[in-house]
Amino acid sequence: MPDDEQEPQPETGVFSGFGVASAVLGVVAVVAVAVGVWIWSGHRAETAEIDHRTAVLQTAAEWTGVLVNMNKDTVDADLAALHEGTVGQLNVDFEASVEPFRRLVQTLQSRTSGQVNSVSLEEIHHEQPDDRSPDGGPDAGDELTGFATRTDTVLVIATSVSENAGTETPQTVRWSLRLDVAEVDGELAISGLERIR
Repeated sequence: MPDDEQEPQPETGVFSGFGVASAVLGVVAVVAVAVGVWIWSGHRAETAEIDHRTAVLQTAAEWTGVLVNMNKDTVDADLAALHEGTVGQLNVDFEASVEPFRRLVQTLQSRTSGQVNSVSLEEIHHEQPDDRSPDGGPDAGDELTGFATRTDTVLVIATSVSENAGTETPQTVRWSLRLDVAEVDGELAISGLERIR
């Protein structure tokens, strides 16, 4: 067959219809995987945040539970347990901070039973490189900067009933506390204590 009598070949483009469809499906699959990973990462981060907040609230409640249940017979052991659960300036000044409680319990010779009524997060503060003084050093107001990866402020409401030696009527004491709970080396401890009036 001579060259000029050959049958004409159909023209083919760079991509066939199936090639374009395959490329589109590939892009859709990659986007779907990326969105799935993004959603899973967000869910995982949110779950970790909720777990951390729960641990912070539990730490504050347990520490307060020891405080509001101090008795004349257990005051030294209770104060040692409270001191062990502190960090930062509160740990350094612990004896001075709790001396009024110790004196009161020992003077009144009281037997106390208390309970934590509620705990709630007041604010959440993640330590950031921006949390520094203008000269680039740690903020002078936060002695835990550089040590605490995070500090959460917890409001605690508790009630204790004290039966004092020599009195017939038990005395009810209502506690409103603001506690700072700091995470240092993966452990939670109380770094600030303020009684709210």
